[in-house]
Amino acid sequence: MGRRLWNAVLDEYELDTHEVAVLREAVRTVDQIEQLQAVVKDDGPMQNSPQGRRVHPAVSELRQQRIVLARLLAALNIPVEDASRPVRAPRGVYGIRGTA
Repeated sequence: MGRRLWNAVLDEYELDTHEVAVLREAVRTVDQIEQLQAVVKDDGPMQNSPQGRRVHPAVSELRQQRIVLARLLAALNIPVEDASRPVRAPRGVYGIRGTA
C-alpha cells in the first residue's frame, strides 16, 4: 500500500526534497497502519487482561497512526481532484495579510 502511495504521488507531482521526506514518512505510516490492521484482524479489537476485557493496544496505536498520516498528507498540500469540493488550507495555516 505504501509503495502505491509513493508511486501515485511521484507519478503525478514534482516534489521538492523536503516534500519527498514528508512523503517517505507518509509511506512508512501507511505500511505501519496496514501491519496494525492485520494484528487487530488476527487478535480482534478486544483483549482479556487481569483487569477484564480491554481494547487491544494496536487499536489505539492504529488511531494515532491515522492521525499522523492525515497530518503528513495535509503537509504535502496535494490538491483534491474533485473540483466540486473547495480546497482549503489545513487548520492553523493562515495566509500572509497586508498591512493597512
